[in-house]
Amino acid sequence: MRLPRGSILIVASHNPGKVREIKALLGPHGIEPVSAGDLKLPEPEETGLTFAANAELKARAAADSGGHAALADDSGLSVDALDGAPGIYSARWAGPTKDFRIAMARVEKELKDRGVRDAKAHFTCALSLAMPHGEMKTFLGEVHGRLTFPARGTHGFGYDPIFIADGMDQTFGEIDPHVKHAMSHRAKAFEKLLHSHIFDESL
Repeated sequence: MRLPRGSILIVASHNPGKVREIKALLGPHGIEPVSAGDLKLPEPEETGLTFAANAELKARAAADSGGHAALADDSGLSVDALDGAPGIYSARWAGPTKDFRIAMARVEKELKDRGVRDAKAHFTCALSLAMPHGEMKTFLGEVHGRLTFPARGTHGFGYDPIFIADGMDQTFGEIDPHVKHAMSHRAKAFEKLLHSHIFDESL
């Protein structure tokens, strides 16, 4: 599985924040990213029971219907004290309007209901790259930390404003996006993808 410079790669997401981050990671590698939303590709139902299964489902659907290689991300926040929730349901906790203020408020309430103050949590990202009607590979990345309330910062998206990575004192919503791109769960999964030499850097 190789993608030479100049290849079109479908970013199989309709989430603008996620598309921005993936495009930023792809930028240095001579790949031409186009989002599934821009191509008006349908969003498949996420029926998998793991991040990897959902990423693979989305990558396969986009590659086969779009006719180009497709990269799909499935990611979310897992909170230790909530038995790993919201996990694969992270986006669904934001409701039909995808309002993550609702999701963050729910996390805060459920932690308060359990009497938890210092909540450990981690983000997981599964990146799946699929060729049209062909091969597929999946890469996993995690970043661990803790939650803080109220939410802080306007960078990032999703649960970023309540998550502080280990060794830091600012949330993902407060730090410079370039800093986050260098150490996030998505960056770690993307690093594994790069080490697989799928992107052919030769001209």
